[in-house]
Amino acid sequence: MRRSYQYRVKITQATEEASNRWLSLCCTLYNTALEQRIDAYVRCGVSVTAAGQMKELPALKAALPEYGTVGSQVLQDVIQRLDRAYQGFFRRIKTGDKAGFPRFRSRSRYDSFTLKQSGWRLEGRYLYVSGLGRFKMFLSRPVVGDIKTVTVRRTATGKWFVSFSCDHVPERDFPVADAAVGIDVGIKCFCVDSDNHSIANPRFLEQGTKLIRRRQRSLARKKRGSRNRGDARQLVAKAHETIQGQRQDFAHKAANHYIANYQEIYIEDLGIRKMVQNRRLSRSISDAAWGMFFDFLTYKAEEAGRHVVKVNPRNTSQLCSRCGTLVPKTLSVRIHHCPSCGAILDRDYNASLNIKALGQRAQALTPALADVA
Repeated sequence: MRRSYQYRVKITQATEEASNRWLSLCCTLYNTALEQRIDAYVRCGVSVTAAGQMKELPALKAALPEYGTVGSQVLQDVIQRLDRAYQGFFRRIKTGDKAGFPRFRSRSRYDSFTLKQSGWRLEGRYLYVSGLGRFKMFLSRPVVGDIKTVTVRRTATGKWFVSFSCDHVPERDFPVADAAVGIDVGIKCFCVDSDNHSIANPRFLEQGTKLIRRRQRSLARKKRGSRNRGDARQLVAKAHETIQGQRQDFAHKAANHYIANYQEIYIEDLGIRKMVQNRRLSRSISDAAWGMFFDFLTYKAEEAGRHVVKVNPRNTSQLCSRCGTLVPKTLSVRIHHCPSCGAILDRDYNASLNIKALGQRAQALTPALADVA
């Protein structure tokens, strides 16, 4: 099992300057490699490959000595990132999604570099990177497993983090739990489960909107390129970073609750990217961060030996969980009232019962289908 560990780090001014220099050089290399690919295709109709561009890196180091200070695997990762951007572009074209051709990066938007097998060593709470210096980590939990990659990241507010991607991470020991639960996410309540337990939607963006608007107005009044504008931009970034941290903390705690108490967890297989195209609900859906919650729930379940099953969300809010009658209702109708069996339930609670039933049905059919195959 693979897992990532992220830690806040403290670094000296010299290490920070060297790290910023690496990021600047990586950004320049990314843009140069992208320009090379575009020119080769436009002028000659030739597609440049990642392998071909990586073969040119030794010549680049010889021509530009400043690149000699950057680890070779860091430069290779820059080319691989660009190649992944191209692969995503062609994949989206095939699936009919918005293509999104790879774009040139500004220095303020290229904020991480990755090391692999060499160029670093870990000693307790200290990470040493060749050519940069020492990173003092705030270890909230130990690094477990075989470290495959090390990523150093700078946030928009100037904070630094180190992430370790590890393989062969053992399962964590959790109390035995045989219970199953269905979870229906929403906007009014963040989620309601089949045990009729609800978690309120904290609406972090709505709470911070007044502060963000005030700081954005202040930013708009500042002269472009001035130091005051840079300071104002930092304040806007800090406000957004605070909201992001609140969302992550909330999603972690909600996911931990279900991982600790349930063995089988059934959720909706929502197309969130298409849902946020609704102009009336996009902001509320993004603020609720259902996708983040589902991602945390999935990786935590794998780590704990639990099972997360996605079910088709179609009509889960319309069907009666007691008799199966289809009871059409608009989004504004919050109470499910079945004319056939007389059931009166909260709309979201009714949906969570349907999600649990669909998930259990799918789980029961899976072994049978495997025997048939």
